[in-house]
Amino acid sequence: MSAVSTFARRLAVTKVRVPFREARRLLSRPASAPQSSLFASTTARALSAQSQGRRGGRPLHADPSCLLALAAAATAASAVGGGAALCERVGAVRDPMTSYGISAEDVVKMELKKRATEQLKEKEAAATTTPEPTPEPVVEDVPPPPPRREERPAVPTINATSPVATAVAASPDPTAEPSTNMTPEEARLEAATLKAKKHGGGLKLFSGNGNMGLSLEIAKLLGVNLGRATVSSFADGEINVMIHENVRGKDVYIIQPTCPPVNNNLMELLLMVSCLNRASARRVTVVIPYYGYARQDRKMQARVPISAADVARLLESMGVDRVIAVDLHCGQIQGFFGPRVPVDNLEGGIVGIDHFGGKDLHNPVIVSPDAGGVYRAKKFKDGLAYKYGWEETGIAMIIKQRARAGIVDQMDLVGDVVDCDCIIVDDMIDTAGTLCKAADVLVAKGARRVFAFASHGLLSGPGNERIANSKLEECVILNTIPSTPQRAANEKLVELSVAPLLAQTIFNIHAKRSISALFK
Repeated sequence: MSAVSTFARRLAVTKVRVPFREARRLLSRPASAPQSSLFASTTARALSAQSQGRRGGRPLHADPSCLLALAAAATAASAVGGGAALCERVGAVRDPMTSYGISAEDVVKMELKKRATEQLKEKEAAATTTPEPTPEPVVEDVPPPPPRREERPAVPTINATSPVATAVAASPDPTAEPSTNMTPEEARLEAATLKAKKHGGGLKLFSGNGNMGLSLEIAKLLGVNLGRATVSSFADGEINVMIHENVRGKDVYIIQPTCPPVNNNLMELLLMVSCLNRASARRVTVVIPYYGYARQDRKMQARVPISAADVARLLESMGVDRVIAVDLHCGQIQGFFGPRVPVDNLEGGIVGIDHFGGKDLHNPVIVSPDAGGVYRAKKFKDGLAYKYGWEETGIAMIIKQRARAGIVDQMDLVGDVVDCDCIIVDDMIDTAGTLCKAADVLVAKGARRVFAFASHGLLSGPGNERIANSKLEECVILNTIPSTPQRAANEKLVELSVAPLLAQTIFNIHAKRSISALFK
Protein backbone atom coordinates (compact mmCIF):
# COMPACT_ATOMS: atom_id res chain seq x y z
CA MET A 1 0.00 0.00 0.00
CA SER A 2 1.36 3.45 -0.90
CA ALA A 3 2.46 6.03 1.60
CA VAL A 4 -0.46 8.37 0.90
CA SER A 5 -2.98 5.60 1.41
CA THR A 6 -1.25 4.49 4.62
CA PHE A 7 -1.23 8.05 5.91
CA ALA A 8 -4.94 8.44 5.16
CA ARG A 9 -5.83 5.31 7.07
CA ARG A 10 -3.62 6.27 10.02
CA LEU A 11 -5.33 9.61 10.05
CA ALA A 12 -8.73 7.96 10.33
CA VAL A 13 -7.64 5.99 13.42
CA THR A 14 -7.87 8.33 16.40
CA LYS A 15 -5.44 6.52 18.66
CA VAL A 16 -2.44 7.13 16.39
CA ARG A 17 -0.72 10.49 16.61
CA VAL A 18 0.10 11.92 13.16
CA PRO A 19 2.88 14.54 13.06
CA PHE A 20 2.27 17.61 10.94
CA ARG A 21 5.65 17.21 9.15
CA GLU A 22 4.64 13.80 7.86
CA ALA A 23 1.40 15.21 6.53
CA ARG A 24 3.24 17.96 4.62
CA ARG A 25 5.80 15.51 3.24
CA LEU A 26 3.10 13.17 1.91
CA LEU A 27 1.08 15.99 0.41
CA SER A 28 4.09 17.19 -1.54
CA ARG A 29 4.46 13.80 -3.32
CA PRO A 30 2.47 13.12 -6.54
CA ALA A 31 -0.36 10.63 -6.16
CA SER A 32 -2.23 8.57 -8.67
CA ALA A 33 -5.95 8.89 -9.24
CA PRO A 34 -7.01 5.89 -7.10
CA GLN A 35 -4.70 7.00 -4.26
CA SER A 36 -6.03 10.55 -4.35
CA SER A 37 -9.63 9.41 -4.31
CA LEU A 38 -8.98 7.04 -1.39
CA PHE A 39 -7.09 9.72 0.47
CA ALA A 40 -9.89 12.23 0.02
CA SER A 41 -12.50 9.78 1.23
CA THR A 42 -10.53 8.74 4.32
CA THR A 43 -9.69 12.34 5.19
CA ALA A 44 -13.37 13.25 4.98
CA ARG A 45 -14.09 10.52 7.50
CA ALA A 46 -11.49 11.91 9.85
CA LEU A 47 -13.04 15.37 9.63
CA SER A 48 -16.43 13.85 10.34
CA ALA A 49 -15.04 12.13 13.44
CA GLN A 50 -13.30 15.40 14.49
CA SER A 51 -16.56 17.29 14.36
CA GLN A 52 -18.24 14.77 16.67
CA GLY A 53 -15.86 15.63 19.51
CA ARG A 54 -14.31 13.12 21.79
CA ARG A 55 -14.08 9.40 21.38
CA GLY A 56 -13.64 7.20 24.41
CA GLY A 57 -12.94 10.23 26.64
CA ARG A 58 -9.73 11.20 24.80
CA PRO A 59 -9.30 14.10 22.36
CA LEU A 60 -8.07 13.57 18.78
CA HIS A 61 -4.40 14.38 18.21
CA ALA A 62 -4.69 15.70 14.69
CA ASP A 63 -4.88 19.46 14.31
CA PRO A 64 -8.21 20.60 12.71
CA SER A 65 -6.47 23.09 10.41
CA CYS A 66 -4.11 20.35 9.25
CA LEU A 67 -7.02 18.03 8.63
CA LEU A 68 -8.84 20.67 6.64
CA ALA A 69 -5.77 21.30 4.51
CA LEU A 70 -5.27 17.61 3.96
CA ALA A 71 -8.90 17.13 2.94
CA ALA A 72 -8.83 20.07 0.54
CA ALA A 73 -5.58 18.94 -1.05
CA ALA A 74 -6.72 15.36 -1.37
CA THR A 75 -10.04 16.41 -2.85
CA ALA A 76 -8.30 18.63 -5.42
CA ALA A 77 -5.87 15.85 -6.30
CA SER A 78 -8.78 13.48 -6.76
CA ALA A 79 -10.60 15.89 -9.06
CA VAL A 80 -7.51 16.59 -11.17
CA GLY A 81 -6.05 13.08 -11.23
CA GLY A 82 -9.23 11.42 -12.47
CA GLY A 83 -12.61 11.25 -10.78
CA ALA A 84 -13.30 7.86 -12.27
CA ALA A 85 -11.43 6.00 -9.50
CA LEU A 86 -13.56 4.23 -6.92
CA CYS A 87 -12.51 4.44 -3.32
CA GLU A 88 -14.51 1.44 -2.22
CA ARG A 89 -14.82 -2.12 -3.28
CA VAL A 90 -17.67 -2.89 -5.72
CA GLY A 91 -20.69 -4.16 -3.82
CA ALA A 92 -19.39 -3.06 -0.38
CA VAL A 93 -21.47 -1.02 2.07
CA ARG A 94 -20.72 2.64 1.61
CA ASP A 95 -20.41 5.24 4.33
CA PRO A 96 -23.23 7.83 4.07
CA MET A 97 -20.88 10.49 5.38
CA THR A 98 -18.31 9.89 2.61
CA SER A 99 -18.36 11.54 -0.84
CA TYR A 100 -17.26 8.96 -3.43
CA GLY A 101 -15.72 9.52 -6.89
CA ILE A 102 -17.69 9.13 -10.14
CA SER A 103 -17.37 6.12 -12.46
CA ALA A 104 -15.56 6.03 -15.80
CA GLU A 105 -18.83 5.67 -17.72
CA ASP A 106 -20.22 8.83 -16.14
CA VAL A 107 -17.05 10.73 -17.01
CA VAL A 108 -17.31 9.64 -20.67
CA LYS A 109 -21.01 10.52 -20.83
CA MET A 110 -20.38 13.94 -19.33
CA GLU A 111 -17.58 14.62 -21.80
CA LEU A 112 -19.70 13.53 -24.79
CA LYS A 113 -22.62 15.63 -23.60
CA LYS A 114 -20.33 18.61 -23.20
CA ARG A 115 -18.92 18.23 -26.71
CA ALA A 116 -22.37 17.81 -28.22
CA THR A 117 -23.54 21.00 -26.51
CA GLU A 118 -20.52 22.92 -27.79
CA GLN A 119 -21.04 21.68 -31.35
CA LEU A 120 -24.72 22.63 -31.24
CA LYS A 121 -23.83 26.12 -30.08
CA GLU A 122 -21.25 26.49 -32.85
CA LYS A 123 -23.82 25.45 -35.49
CA GLU A 124 -26.36 27.94 -34.15
CA ALA A 125 -23.77 30.69 -34.14
CA ALA A 126 -22.70 29.86 -37.68
CA ALA A 127 -26.32 29.91 -38.87
CA THR A 128 -27.03 33.33 -37.39
CA THR A 129 -23.72 34.91 -38.44
CA THR A 130 -23.63 36.48 -41.92
CA PRO A 131 -20.61 35.22 -43.88
CA GLU A 132 -18.08 37.92 -44.59
CA PRO A 133 -17.21 38.52 -48.24
CA THR A 134 -14.01 36.81 -49.15
CA PRO A 135 -11.34 39.14 -50.49
CA GLU A 136 -10.28 38.70 -54.07
CA PRO A 137 -7.01 36.84 -54.36
CA VAL A 138 -4.02 38.88 -55.36
CA VAL A 139 -2.54 37.66 -58.60
CA GLU A 140 1.21 37.41 -58.39
CA ASP A 141 3.72 36.46 -61.01
CA VAL A 142 4.37 32.84 -60.23
CA PRO A 143 6.75 30.86 -62.44
CA PRO A 144 5.00 28.03 -64.29
CA PRO A 145 5.44 24.60 -62.75
CA PRO A 146 7.87 22.24 -64.45
CA PRO A 147 6.27 19.97 -67.04
CA ARG A 148 5.06 16.70 -65.53
CA ARG A 149 5.87 13.40 -67.10
CA GLU A 150 2.93 11.55 -68.52
CA GLU A 151 1.96 8.64 -66.36
CA ARG A 152 1.12 5.70 -68.51
CA PRO A 153 -1.82 3.70 -67.18
CA ALA A 154 -0.96 0.32 -65.81
CA VAL A 155 -1.65 -2.51 -68.21
CA PRO A 156 -4.57 -4.45 -66.74
CA THR A 157 -4.30 -8.18 -66.45
CA ILE A 158 -7.09 -10.37 -67.76
CA ASN A 159 -7.90 -13.68 -66.11
CA ALA A 160 -8.15 -16.73 -68.32
CA THR A 161 -11.69 -17.15 -67.03
CA SER A 162 -12.72 -13.52 -67.42
CA PRO A 163 -16.14 -13.31 -69.11
CA VAL A 164 -15.24 -10.18 -71.11
CA ALA A 165 -12.64 -9.61 -73.79
CA THR A 166 -11.57 -6.22 -72.40
CA ALA A 167 -10.29 -5.72 -68.89
CA VAL A 168 -12.85 -4.29 -66.50
CA ALA A 169 -11.93 -3.10 -63.02
CA ALA A 170 -13.29 -5.67 -60.61
CA SER A 171 -15.79 -4.27 -58.14
CA PRO A 172 -15.13 -5.15 -54.50
CA ASP A 173 -18.80 -5.95 -54.08
CA PRO A 174 -19.85 -8.98 -56.17
CA THR A 175 -23.48 -7.82 -56.06
CA ALA A 176 -22.70 -4.31 -57.35
CA GLU A 177 -24.36 -3.09 -60.52
CA PRO A 178 -22.27 -3.08 -63.72
CA SER A 179 -20.44 0.10 -64.62
CA THR A 180 -21.99 2.50 -67.13
CA ASN A 181 -18.70 3.14 -68.96
CA MET A 182 -19.05 0.00 -71.11
CA THR A 183 -20.41 -1.11 -74.39
CA PRO A 184 -23.82 -2.84 -74.22
CA GLU A 185 -22.21 -6.22 -74.87
CA GLU A 186 -19.67 -5.72 -72.07
CA ALA A 187 -22.40 -4.57 -69.68
CA ARG A 188 -24.50 -7.64 -70.50
CA LEU A 189 -21.59 -10.00 -69.94
CA GLU A 190 -20.59 -8.32 -66.69
CA ALA A 191 -24.17 -8.41 -65.42
CA ALA A 192 -24.35 -12.12 -66.16
CA THR A 193 -21.03 -12.63 -64.37
CA LEU A 194 -22.19 -10.74 -61.30
CA LYS A 195 -25.33 -12.85 -61.17
CA ALA A 196 -23.24 -15.99 -61.29
CA LYS A 197 -20.91 -14.71 -58.57
CA LYS A 198 -23.84 -14.20 -56.21
CA HIS A 199 -24.17 -17.97 -56.19
CA GLY A 200 -20.54 -18.73 -56.91
CA GLY A 201 -19.67 -19.47 -53.31
CA GLY A 202 -21.05 -23.02 -53.48
CA LEU A 203 -20.49 -23.78 -57.18
CA LYS A 204 -17.58 -25.90 -58.40
CA LEU A 205 -16.90 -26.73 -62.03
CA PHE A 206 -14.77 -29.72 -63.04
CA SER A 207 -13.93 -31.26 -66.39
CA GLY A 208 -12.55 -34.51 -67.69
CA ASN A 209 -10.47 -34.94 -70.82
CA GLY A 210 -13.49 -35.34 -73.12
CA ASN A 211 -13.84 -31.71 -74.27
CA MET A 212 -11.59 -29.34 -72.33
CA GLY A 213 -12.13 -26.47 -74.79
CA LEU A 214 -15.89 -26.46 -74.22
CA SER A 215 -15.39 -26.67 -70.44
CA LEU A 216 -13.09 -23.64 -70.45
CA GLU A 217 -15.59 -21.67 -72.52
CA ILE A 218 -18.42 -22.49 -70.10
CA ALA A 219 -16.26 -21.51 -67.11
CA LYS A 220 -15.39 -18.23 -68.83
CA LEU A 221 -19.05 -17.40 -69.39
CA LEU A 222 -19.94 -18.24 -65.78
CA GLY A 223 -17.01 -16.22 -64.44
CA VAL A 224 -15.57 -19.08 -62.39
CA ASN A 225 -12.40 -21.14 -62.63
CA LEU A 226 -12.31 -24.81 -63.49
CA GLY A 227 -11.62 -26.92 -60.43
CA ARG A 228 -8.13 -28.29 -59.99
CA ALA A 229 -8.10 -32.02 -60.64
CA THR A 230 -5.86 -34.72 -62.08
CA VAL A 231 -7.52 -37.00 -64.65
CA SER A 232 -4.93 -39.19 -66.32
CA SER A 233 -4.01 -42.81 -67.01
CA PHE A 234 -1.54 -45.14 -65.39
CA ALA A 235 1.03 -47.08 -67.41
CA ASP A 236 -1.32 -50.04 -67.72
CA GLY A 237 -4.22 -47.88 -69.00
CA GLU A 238 -6.18 -47.56 -65.75
CA ILE A 239 -7.82 -44.18 -65.08
CA ASN A 240 -6.31 -42.02 -62.33
CA VAL A 241 -8.56 -39.34 -60.77
CA MET A 242 -7.56 -36.95 -57.99
CA ILE A 243 -9.38 -33.78 -56.85
CA HIS A 244 -7.12 -31.01 -55.50
CA GLU A 245 -9.81 -28.75 -54.01
CA ASN A 246 -12.14 -28.84 -51.04
CA VAL A 247 -15.64 -29.74 -52.28
CA ARG A 248 -17.32 -30.49 -48.96
CA GLY A 249 -20.85 -29.13 -49.03
CA LYS A 250 -20.46 -27.72 -52.58
CA ASP A 251 -22.65 -28.06 -55.68
CA VAL A 252 -20.34 -29.69 -58.22
CA TYR A 253 -20.84 -29.76 -62.00
CA ILE A 254 -18.78 -32.17 -64.15
CA ILE A 255 -18.54 -31.42 -67.88
CA GLN A 256 -17.64 -34.60 -69.76
CA PRO A 257 -19.04 -35.85 -73.08
CA THR A 258 -18.82 -39.59 -73.67
CA CYS A 259 -17.51 -39.12 -77.21
CA PRO A 260 -14.69 -41.18 -78.77
CA PRO A 261 -12.79 -42.69 -77.07
CA VAL A 262 -16.15 -43.55 -75.53
CA ASN A 263 -15.07 -46.09 -72.91
CA ASN A 264 -12.21 -43.96 -71.55
CA ASN A 265 -14.38 -40.86 -71.27
CA LEU A 266 -17.21 -42.80 -69.67
CA MET A 267 -14.87 -44.35 -67.08
CA GLU A 268 -13.38 -40.94 -66.30
CA LEU A 269 -16.89 -39.60 -65.70
CA LEU A 270 -17.88 -42.49 -63.41
CA LEU A 271 -14.71 -42.26 -61.32
CA MET A 272 -14.98 -38.46 -61.00
CA VAL A 273 -18.56 -38.80 -59.72
CA SER A 274 -17.47 -41.45 -57.23
CA CYS A 275 -14.48 -39.37 -56.10
CA LEU A 276 -16.58 -36.24 -55.51
CA ASN A 277 -19.25 -38.14 -53.59
CA ARG A 278 -16.59 -39.67 -51.35
CA ALA A 279 -15.25 -36.12 -50.81
CA SER A 280 -18.65 -35.11 -49.32
CA ALA A 281 -19.90 -32.94 -52.18
CA ARG A 282 -23.43 -31.71 -51.51
CA ARG A 283 -24.73 -32.39 -55.03
CA VAL A 284 -23.10 -33.77 -58.18
CA THR A 285 -24.54 -32.77 -61.56
CA VAL A 286 -23.06 -34.26 -64.74
CA VAL A 287 -23.17 -32.21 -67.95
CA ILE A 288 -22.98 -34.65 -70.89
CA PRO A 289 -23.01 -32.68 -74.15
CA TYR A 290 -22.86 -35.96 -76.10
CA TYR A 291 -24.41 -39.06 -74.55
CA GLY A 292 -22.57 -42.14 -75.80
CA TYR A 293 -24.35 -45.48 -76.41
CA ALA A 294 -27.57 -43.49 -76.99
CA ARG A 295 -28.41 -45.28 -80.26
CA GLN A 296 -28.72 -48.64 -78.49
CA ASP A 297 -31.96 -47.61 -76.79
CA ARG A 298 -34.08 -50.70 -77.50
CA LYS A 299 -33.85 -54.35 -78.54
CA MET A 300 -34.07 -54.52 -82.30
CA GLN A 301 -33.29 -58.26 -82.28
CA ALA A 302 -32.75 -61.06 -79.83
CA ARG A 303 -29.81 -61.30 -77.42
CA VAL A 304 -28.64 -57.65 -77.58
CA PRO A 305 -28.24 -55.20 -74.67
CA ILE A 306 -30.01 -51.92 -74.16
CA SER A 307 -26.75 -50.05 -73.69
CA ALA A 308 -28.31 -46.59 -73.18
CA ALA A 309 -30.19 -47.90 -70.13
CA ASP A 310 -27.09 -49.66 -68.77
CA VAL A 311 -25.04 -46.44 -68.94
CA ALA A 312 -27.84 -44.67 -67.09
CA ARG A 313 -27.77 -47.32 -64.37
CA LEU A 314 -23.99 -46.97 -64.02
CA LEU A 315 -24.25 -43.19 -63.55
CA GLU A 316 -27.10 -43.55 -61.09
CA SER A 317 -25.25 -46.18 -59.04
CA MET A 318 -22.24 -43.84 -58.75
CA GLY A 319 -24.46 -41.26 -57.02
CA VAL A 320 -25.30 -38.73 -59.74
CA ASP A 321 -27.92 -36.21 -58.58
CA ARG A 322 -28.81 -34.63 -61.93
CA VAL A 323 -28.00 -35.06 -65.64
CA ILE A 324 -27.82 -32.34 -68.30
CA ALA A 325 -27.61 -33.56 -71.91
CA VAL A 326 -27.88 -32.01 -75.37
CA ASP A 327 -30.19 -33.59 -77.93
CA LEU A 328 -30.45 -37.17 -76.77
CA HIS A 329 -30.89 -39.59 -79.63
CA CYS A 330 -34.34 -40.46 -78.33
CA GLY A 331 -36.44 -38.98 -75.54
CA GLN A 332 -37.04 -42.25 -73.69
CA ILE A 333 -33.43 -42.23 -72.45
CA GLN A 334 -34.63 -39.79 -69.78
CA GLY A 335 -36.80 -42.60 -68.42
CA PHE A 336 -33.80 -44.91 -68.01
CA PHE A 337 -32.81 -42.87 -64.96
CA GLY A 338 -34.75 -43.23 -61.74
CA PRO A 339 -37.18 -40.60 -60.39
CA ARG A 340 -34.53 -39.27 -58.01
CA VAL A 341 -32.22 -38.31 -60.91
CA PRO A 342 -33.89 -35.66 -63.10
CA VAL A 343 -32.63 -35.35 -66.68
CA ASP A 344 -32.63 -32.07 -68.64
CA ASN A 345 -32.54 -32.72 -72.39
CA LEU A 346 -31.49 -29.42 -73.98
CA GLU A 347 -32.47 -28.69 -77.58
CA GLY A 348 -29.40 -27.81 -79.60
CA GLY A 349 -31.66 -26.65 -82.40
CA ILE A 350 -32.12 -23.24 -80.77
CA VAL A 351 -28.46 -22.51 -81.54
CA GLY A 352 -28.97 -23.46 -85.20
CA ILE A 353 -32.16 -21.38 -85.47
CA ASP A 354 -30.19 -18.16 -84.97
CA HIS A 355 -27.66 -19.24 -87.59
CA PHE A 356 -30.18 -20.07 -90.34
CA GLY A 357 -32.53 -17.24 -89.40
CA GLY A 358 -30.01 -14.74 -90.74
CA LYS A 359 -29.78 -16.41 -94.14
CA ASP A 360 -31.79 -15.43 -97.19
CA LEU A 361 -33.52 -18.72 -97.98
CA HIS A 362 -36.03 -19.23 -100.78
CA ASN A 363 -39.10 -21.30 -99.87
CA PRO A 364 -37.40 -22.99 -96.90
CA VAL A 365 -38.33 -26.58 -96.09
CA ILE A 366 -37.20 -28.47 -92.97
CA VAL A 367 -36.40 -32.12 -93.76
CA SER A 368 -36.15 -34.99 -91.30
CA PRO A 369 -33.79 -37.79 -92.47
CA ASP A 370 -35.87 -40.50 -90.75
CA ALA A 371 -39.26 -41.02 -89.12
CA GLY A 372 -37.85 -40.73 -85.60
CA GLY A 373 -36.61 -37.18 -86.21
CA VAL A 374 -39.90 -35.65 -87.39
CA TYR A 375 -40.57 -34.16 -83.95
CA ARG A 376 -37.10 -32.55 -83.94
CA ALA A 377 -37.67 -31.11 -87.41
CA LYS A 378 -41.06 -29.73 -86.38
CA LYS A 379 -39.55 -28.00 -83.34
CA PHE A 380 -36.91 -26.44 -85.60
CA LYS A 381 -39.62 -25.21 -87.97
CA ASP A 382 -41.68 -23.76 -85.09
CA GLY A 383 -38.61 -21.95 -83.78
CA LEU A 384 -37.97 -20.27 -87.13
CA ALA A 385 -41.61 -19.28 -87.41
CA TYR A 386 -41.73 -17.84 -83.88
CA LYS A 387 -38.42 -15.97 -83.91
CA TYR A 388 -38.07 -14.92 -87.55
CA GLY A 389 -41.64 -15.06 -88.84
CA TRP A 390 -41.10 -17.89 -91.29
CA GLU A 391 -44.73 -18.96 -91.14
CA GLU A 392 -44.77 -20.61 -94.58
CA THR A 393 -41.86 -22.92 -93.89
CA GLY A 394 -42.63 -26.45 -95.11
CA ILE A 395 -41.68 -29.82 -93.65
CA ALA A 396 -40.69 -33.06 -95.37
CA MET A 397 -39.46 -36.50 -94.32
CA ILE A 398 -37.21 -39.17 -95.78
CA ILE A 399 -38.05 -42.81 -95.12
CA LYS A 400 -34.91 -44.92 -95.23
CA GLN A 401 -34.45 -48.66 -95.22
CA ARG A 402 -31.13 -49.96 -93.89
CA ALA A 403 -29.45 -53.10 -95.16
CA ARG A 404 -27.37 -53.20 -91.96
CA ALA A 405 -25.87 -50.75 -89.47
CA GLY A 406 -24.33 -47.80 -91.27
CA ILE A 407 -25.54 -48.82 -94.77
CA VAL A 408 -28.80 -47.42 -96.24
CA ASP A 409 -30.51 -49.55 -98.86
CA GLN A 410 -33.30 -47.26 -100.06
CA MET A 411 -34.66 -43.74 -99.42
CA ASP A 412 -38.13 -42.36 -100.19
CA LEU A 413 -39.14 -38.70 -99.86
CA VAL A 414 -42.43 -37.62 -98.33
CA GLY A 415 -43.18 -33.99 -99.19
CA ASP A 416 -42.53 -31.42 -101.92
CA VAL A 417 -39.12 -29.77 -102.25
CA VAL A 418 -39.22 -28.46 -105.82
CA ASP A 419 -37.53 -25.03 -106.10
CA CYS A 420 -36.96 -24.94 -102.33
CA ASP A 421 -34.01 -24.42 -100.02
CA CYS A 422 -33.91 -27.49 -97.77
CA ILE A 423 -32.45 -27.81 -94.26
CA ILE A 424 -31.83 -31.38 -93.09
CA VAL A 425 -32.10 -31.47 -89.28
CA ASP A 426 -30.69 -34.44 -87.37
CA ASP A 427 -29.23 -35.12 -83.93
CA MET A 428 -25.86 -36.53 -85.03
CA ILE A 429 -23.67 -37.19 -88.04
CA ASP A 430 -21.52 -40.31 -87.73
CA THR A 431 -20.09 -41.51 -91.05
CA ALA A 432 -22.24 -39.00 -93.01
CA GLY A 433 -23.45 -41.74 -95.37
CA THR A 434 -27.14 -41.15 -94.66
CA LEU A 435 -26.76 -37.37 -94.79
CA CYS A 436 -24.97 -37.30 -98.15
CA LYS A 437 -27.42 -39.74 -99.71
CA ALA A 438 -30.35 -37.65 -98.42
CA ALA A 439 -28.82 -34.57 -100.05
CA ASP A 440 -28.58 -36.45 -103.33
CA VAL A 441 -32.25 -37.47 -103.11
CA LEU A 442 -33.37 -33.88 -102.38
CA VAL A 443 -31.38 -32.46 -105.28
CA ALA A 444 -32.80 -35.15 -107.55
CA LYS A 445 -36.32 -34.15 -106.46
CA GLY A 446 -35.79 -30.53 -107.50
CA ALA A 447 -34.34 -28.77 -104.43
CA ARG A 448 -32.39 -25.54 -105.13
CA ARG A 449 -29.91 -25.77 -102.22
CA VAL A 450 -29.45 -28.24 -99.42
CA PHE A 451 -28.17 -27.33 -95.94
CA ALA A 452 -27.68 -29.61 -92.97
CA PHE A 453 -27.74 -29.09 -89.20
CA ALA A 454 -26.78 -31.62 -86.50
CA SER A 455 -26.03 -31.20 -82.81
CA HIS A 456 -23.25 -33.80 -82.70
CA GLY A 457 -20.68 -34.11 -85.46
CA LEU A 458 -18.88 -37.39 -84.85
CA LEU A 459 -17.63 -37.65 -88.45
CA SER A 460 -16.19 -41.09 -87.92
CA GLY A 461 -14.08 -42.68 -90.65
CA PRO A 462 -14.72 -41.05 -94.03
CA GLY A 463 -17.40 -38.70 -92.66
CA ASN A 464 -15.44 -35.47 -93.06
CA GLU A 465 -14.35 -36.35 -96.60
CA ARG A 466 -17.87 -37.33 -97.63
CA ILE A 467 -19.25 -33.96 -96.53
CA ALA A 468 -16.51 -32.12 -98.42
CA ASN A 469 -17.40 -33.98 -101.65
CA SER A 470 -21.20 -33.97 -101.19
CA LYS A 471 -23.91 -31.79 -102.75
CA LEU A 472 -24.45 -30.00 -99.47
CA GLU A 473 -24.18 -26.22 -99.55
CA GLU A 474 -23.25 -26.04 -95.86
CA CYS A 475 -23.17 -28.43 -92.88
CA VAL A 476 -23.58 -26.89 -89.42
CA ILE A 477 -22.64 -28.77 -86.23
CA LEU A 478 -22.19 -27.88 -82.55
CA ASN A 479 -18.97 -28.19 -80.55
CA THR A 480 -20.32 -30.91 -78.24
CA ILE A 481 -17.41 -33.02 -79.55
CA PRO A 482 -13.88 -31.56 -79.76
CA SER A 483 -12.83 -30.40 -83.20
CA THR A 484 -9.89 -31.63 -85.26
CA PRO A 485 -7.61 -29.96 -87.85
CA GLN A 486 -9.32 -31.96 -90.59
CA ARG A 487 -12.66 -30.42 -89.68
CA ALA A 488 -11.20 -26.93 -89.62
CA ALA A 489 -9.90 -27.46 -93.15
CA ASN A 490 -13.35 -28.47 -94.45
CA GLU A 491 -14.91 -25.37 -96.05
CA LYS A 492 -18.44 -26.81 -95.98
CA LEU A 493 -18.30 -27.49 -92.25
CA VAL A 494 -19.41 -24.76 -89.81
CA GLU A 495 -19.08 -25.26 -86.05
CA LEU A 496 -21.25 -23.31 -83.58
CA SER A 497 -20.71 -23.09 -79.84
CA VAL A 498 -23.18 -24.61 -77.41
CA ALA A 499 -21.33 -23.12 -74.41
CA PRO A 500 -23.76 -20.17 -73.85
CA LEU A 501 -26.70 -22.56 -73.68
CA LEU A 502 -24.95 -24.90 -71.22
CA ALA A 503 -23.61 -22.02 -69.09
CA GLN A 504 -27.08 -20.47 -68.80
CA THR A 505 -28.55 -23.87 -67.92
CA ILE A 506 -25.96 -24.44 -65.17
CA PHE A 507 -26.62 -20.99 -63.76
CA ASN A 508 -30.41 -21.44 -63.79
CA ILE A 509 -30.15 -24.81 -62.04
CA HIS A 510 -27.76 -23.45 -59.43
CA ALA A 511 -29.95 -20.36 -58.86
CA LYS A 512 -33.10 -22.55 -58.74
CA ARG A 513 -34.62 -20.94 -61.82
CA SER A 514 -36.66 -22.39 -64.66
CA ILE A 515 -34.90 -24.06 -67.60
CA SER A 516 -37.92 -24.24 -69.88
CA ALA A 517 -37.75 -20.44 -70.25
CA LEU A 518 -34.57 -20.90 -72.32
CA PHE A 519 -36.51 -22.61 -75.12
CA LYS A 520 -39.40 -20.17 -75.46
